[in-house]
Amino acid sequence: MDINHPLDLLAGLSPTQFMQKHWQKKPLLVCNAIPGFKPLLTRTALFKLAADEQVESRLIQRQEKGSKTSGDWAMKSGPFGARALPTLSQTAWTLLVQGVDLHNADAHALLQQFRFVPDARLDDLMISFATNGGGVGPHFDSYDVFLLQASGSRKWKISKQKDLTLVPNAPLKILQNFEPDEEFVLHAGDMLYLPPRYAHDGEAVECLDASGKSADCMTYSIGFRAPAEHEIASELLQRLAEFSQDTAEDEEEAGLVKRLYRDPDQAATSTPAELPTSLISFATQAITDALKDPQAVACALGEYMTSPKPSVWFDEAEQDWQKGAGDIHLTAQTRMMYDANHVFINGESYKAKGSDAKLMQRLADQRGLTRAELAKASLDVLNLLGDWYASGWIED
Repeated sequence: MDINHPLDLLAGLSPTQFMQKHWQKKPLLVCNAIPGFKPLLTRTALFKLAADEQVESRLIQRQEKGSKTSGDWAMKSGPFGARALPTLSQTAWTLLVQGVDLHNADAHALLQQFRFVPDARLDDLMISFATNGGGVGPHFDSYDVFLLQASGSRKWKISKQKDLTLVPNAPLKILQNFEPDEEFVLHAGDMLYLPPRYAHDGEAVECLDASGKSADCMTYSIGFRAPAEHEIASELLQRLAEFSQDTAEDEEEAGLVKRLYRDPDQAATSTPAELPTSLISFATQAITDALKDPQAVACALGEYMTSPKPSVWFDEAEQDWQKGAGDIHLTAQTRMMYDANHVFINGESYKAKGSDAKLMQRLADQRGLTRAELAKASLDVLNLLGDWYASGWIED
């Protein structure tokens, strides 16, 4: 992707300009972001996905009892069988289907248009289907989001308000005192970008298609990962502990003496239950030492960021990979990244240097390699790709 080329997707801005002016700073309304856009899934196909137990889905309904924020909200988690969803004639209900890019090739391809943001941040594509008046209430997200209208129309109200107080005891995070600053109606192909913690409320509105029939309101949400500090700390410390354990076992096999806690100066104590300060210092130093190796931290982070979600599965290949037979590409479920010394794929890490490293980095950036590029691969890389093919991580 040429990050300096203006895009209709970004209202004529280049990815470089968008990231400088809007990313995590201010909203951007893009009229006709994708001209002539048509839904990638029919309503029937979307409902079929919602019935799959391996797909995350939610049903949200609101029964008006006064103001929107004091309404009676209800939320159910899928899967939803054919008769589990309300009728289309019933108003004010919304079906949310998460991770559609993992199950639909066109949705996966749409997500790739947003790879001017690092893969470590790009999360998934969620589809929201709503009947007239349907929505999830005024709320805010802790992450960036692009809201692309796929069909029908949706009215959005947005606000940069600082009051983020939530309605108590609601099944959803509904803002109690939402006061919109701006209002837009998005039609098919229009898109709205919102930074984190920007309050917004979207509601499906009546829209007729070319034949005069009511058009389905479907909104595609391109969401981004925003790991919390404590989440990353917890994951990395756990992985670093595993690395330290492996290193200790290797050193023990090599006949090296493990560094154990020693206290030759410990005096007799009349308070035996008190935790020794020297042991606290020893533990603190152990953690500090584990964090000293920047490669170990980067390796742990890369494994964490590429780990598949619990709901993700891979179909193992039914036949061996025919090396040199043609192009390959990563499957939609595969997450692959790299740093200066490693390649990370689906929670695993591999040390990589030289021409092999450059080839694997190209695979991660392009999400594929041509037959000509594969001809330059070493035997070790070809064997590794064969293992990934067998695991369902790549396909031809």
